[in-house]
Amino acid sequence: MTDLDIVRGYVVGMIGDITRLHAHYYHQNWGLGLNLEASVAHDIATFLQRYDPQRDGIWTVSQAQQVVASIIIDGSIAEAGEARLRYFIVGDTLRGQGIGNKLMQIAMDFCDEKQFKRVNLKTFAGLDAACHLYKKFGFVLYNEAWHEGLKELFFERHLK
Repeated sequence: MTDLDIVRGYVVGMIGDITRLHAHYYHQNWGLGLNLEASVAHDIATFLQRYDPQRDGIWTVSQAQQVVASIIIDGSIAEAGEARLRYFIVGDTLRGQGIGNKLMQIAMDFCDEKQFKRVNLKTFAGLDAACHLYKKFGFVLYNEAWHEGLKELFFERHLK
């Protein structure tokens, strides 16, 4: 793995950078466009406006003052003992160098520290590398559904 700093919390420009990463990746590989981009920007902005470091986590990696990888743990349902993993992405220039594994480890350590009984995530079929990483960190597939032509996959991880 390359020596890059992982930063927790808000970084200037992160909403646009994380949105850009998702928009480009999902457009190039899945043909998704405006609806996805608008949804990502809205969700991340909403998350950051209510961000509470006692229950939430956001970690990013930057190069040349631009976020190139991210992961979010949304603990807004922490009262129920649950959290949600969201907006996990590693940009093209860093993919395959262990950054995703490192981000997942940090996020799962945070979830264990906060004693979230359940962490869930939603992804879709075809994101094989991500699904492999989720399984490596103890996530199991518990449901599948079709939505707008994509097979959504629902994973969960229980506190050990």
